[in-house]
Amino acid sequence: QVQLVESGGGSVQAGGSLRLSCAASDYKASVYCLGWFRQTPGKQREGVAVLGTVGGGVTFYADSVKGRFTISLDNARNRFYLQMNSLKPEDTAMYYCAADCPRFYMPYVMRSEEWTHWGQGVQVTVSS
Repeated sequence: QVQLVESGGGSVQAGGSLRLSCAASDYKASVYCLGWFRQTPGKQREGVAVLGTVGGGVTFYADSVKGRFTISLDNARNRFYLQMNSLKPEDTAMYYCAADCPRFYMPYVMRSEEWTHWGQGVQVTVSS
């Protein structure tokens, strides 16, 4: 059973940076995609950045974070990360890491209902 635990959330001023970390267990043999999603109250959980674990590490990003956020994987440490730079107040949300998706292509890969395993979430708050 894949288990995911996020860390690294917090509060930051606009323009600042944060790095989220997701510790992942038992994923290497069966999981081919890892990702980060976010959710604000009353809204659907949305894909932020996703990464394929094979085939060169293909990535997809939401248009709203392209050029600012970077997803990466450290297999040696069993962790993957979301580096968030140039943060904006609209990036404020609960962020979740996720693993295992059946269709690693757009638009399905950015849909939360496609993903199987989830972390508990961490809050990111960006003040203006």
